[in-house]
Amino acid sequence: MASNSDLGSEEFETFSSTSDVELLKRAWRNEKAAPEILQYEGALVERAKGQIELVEANIEDYVEDGTDPLIVSLYQMDLDRTQFLLRSYLRVRLLKIEKFMFHNLKSEEAESRLSEQEKVFAKRCADDLAKHFEESVLLKLPENYQSVLKQSLISETDDMVPEPHLDTFVVCKSNDFVSLNLYEEGESPETVEMERGDLYFIRYKIVKGAIESGKIDLI
Repeated sequence: MASNSDLGSEEFETFSSTSDVELLKRAWRNEKAAPEILQYEGALVERAKGQIELVEANIEDYVEDGTDPLIVSLYQMDLDRTQFLLRSYLRVRLLKIEKFMFHNLKSEEAESRLSEQEKVFAKRCADDLAKHFEESVLLKLPENYQSVLKQSLISETDDMVPEPHLDTFVVCKSNDFVSLNLYEEGESPETVEMERGDLYFIRYKIVKGAIESGKIDLI
């Protein structure tokens, strides 16, 4: 059981002083603003879950001990904030998986960013959607038009699969000095240099690598 004398201990600082909350907020902002699904922050999510369980246990102890309700409310506010960030982060990822399920499964790069549970979810969604389309529409069409992924069998690509628009413009902030190439290979080279703290409105695919390396954050 915790006592009132413990209120100034490190337990109270579980969320407020740790960088994990800021890291989780950063992961959530990046995920929410990016047009494609980003790398799953598995270690961070597990640490956040552990911290949530710890604070929940502490709150129960403080309530049982008759701790000042104001102190308990401070714990609860910290807990609620972290739970909101974690749930929102996971929810945003699930929405992207549902929107681009076939793309995420056929692209090795995209699939590698998913957690094992997300891969299972994506596969289940894709299978259920394909089964629904086949039973309700596709099996009633001519044989050449019964593919879930292609407009017809003569299509060379999966032209019925929605993909993230990497040309989307995003607002980003630099965490460090970074030099970015503004054009594709074969075009006239032009770069932009961002100093720490600089804000830019720029195409996502230009800053994609810098976001993955942590040099730039989306806002």
